[in-house]
Amino acid sequence: MLKDTNREGTRKTKENPTMRMHLWFETEEGVLFGLGRLQLLKSVEEHGSLKGAAEALGMSYRGAWGKIKVTEELIGQKLIERDSNRRAGYRLTPFGRVLARSYDQWYREVEAFALSKGNESLPFYLNCYE
Repeated sequence: MLKDTNREGTRKTKENPTMRMHLWFETEEGVLFGLGRLQLLKSVEEHGSLKGAAEALGMSYRGAWGKIKVTEELIGQKLIERDSNRRAGYRLTPFGRVLARSYDQWYREVEAFALSKGNESLPFYLNCYE
């Protein structure tokens, strides 16, 4: 149910909708990088292993490995490497860290812009997805 607000020409819903976005890069060969890959890289960094990262995200090791390998092949750079301090552990390569950090920053900036424009343009207010 809509109810009037004090913002001229706008209406506010009973509960403000949440804006959600999904942005990714792809080629004809497949998904290059997106939010899922970012979450996977962050999880590898957090858990120090691909197995732990996959489990934390509720995916199979094989699925996680496949996503990493597809992106590495499409980009032509390694994203993860064996951690010399851990027996079966992995860590992000310098390129993997730069890609994760750059995509994360870009995504946040695009999301903030979309939220701002949505709140300027739409007849209701939007909440940011957390």
